[in-house]
Amino acid sequence: MAKTKELSKDTRNKIVDLHQAGKTESAIGKQLGLKKSTVAAIIRKWKTYKTTDNLPPSGAPCKISPRGVKMITRTVRKNPRTTRGDLVNDLQRAGTKVTKPTISNTLRRQGLKSCSARRVPLLKPVHVQACLKFAREHLDDPEEDWENVIWSDETKIELFGKNSTRRVWRTKNAELHPKNTIPTVKHGGGNIMLWGCFSVKGPGRLICVKERMNRAMYREILSENLLPSARALKMKCGWVFQHDNDPKHTARVTKEWLRKKHFKVLEWPSQCPDLNPIGNLWRELKIHVAQQQPQNITALEEICMEEWAKIPATVCENLVKTYRKCLISVIANKGYITKY
Repeated sequence: MAKTKELSKDTRNKIVDLHQAGKTESAIGKQLGLKKSTVAAIIRKWKTYKTTDNLPPSGAPCKISPRGVKMITRTVRKNPRTTRGDLVNDLQRAGTKVTKPTISNTLRRQGLKSCSARRVPLLKPVHVQACLKFAREHLDDPEEDWENVIWSDETKIELFGKNSTRRVWRTKNAELHPKNTIPTVKHGGGNIMLWGCFSVKGPGRLICVKERMNRAMYREILSENLLPSARALKMKCGWVFQHDNDPKHTARVTKEWLRKKHFKVLEWPSQCPDLNPIGNLWRELKIHVAQQQPQNITALEEICMEEWAKIPATVCENLVKTYRKCLISVIANKGYITKY
């Protein structure tokens, strides 16, 4: 809503004079061309404070000058990994002594919030361009096409421990900008590996991989779980299978097996896991598993299976139906996803 123009002091005093003369709020409003609520507010203020002047703002004055605010805002926008301690020292050198909470409050008023840096794969320029190319080519694909895809991927889940975090200052919806993330390599750590798939109809099968996965094991997983998942999800004829460009997935034996089975495979850009909506399911699964606090590998596997089966079909449906927004985000941010 647009801010209304402030009444002049003469107008406010005239409202009070007319009120003291016995006129009603409605009559005053009609005479001066003002809303009744505006007239009532001025009269209330006069009755309470015996003045119509603007009152001084409540609360303590800001400790950081406007120039100081600009300085620290410019600093964290240039380097989001700047700590509050660094900013305290910068201001102290400039002659202003403040605390860390003051820094947080000041930056929050500028739309910046301290958040944990999101861990994402380290992308080379060629990977970014590949993601951008994929998004542009598929932007106008009908929603029905995405509803006919079985999405798949692998992930690792730790039994104990928590990955180290790094806090960054960022604006809303900018959690995946390169400056606000910590690069990682794929499958870095964890205690059990899972393979899973889903479609717009809901989650498919989830498999715990007991040994180090190679191309032969991956082909075995597909042969035992892909078609049963498609049947359980009641996929339409001509459904499409999605997996990334992991060497196990692109191996000749895997491609030949998929070709012999007449499975259509979605062409996928390298190193673009954030384009795969199953990543959202993995995040939800890990949160729910961590809340259960499993104490051994067996319990970890059982809880993963239980929580995966609990994922509502509506969650899967929403991920697929909003996939176009993901592609729009990639294009708008030149190959990077900032929100999905």
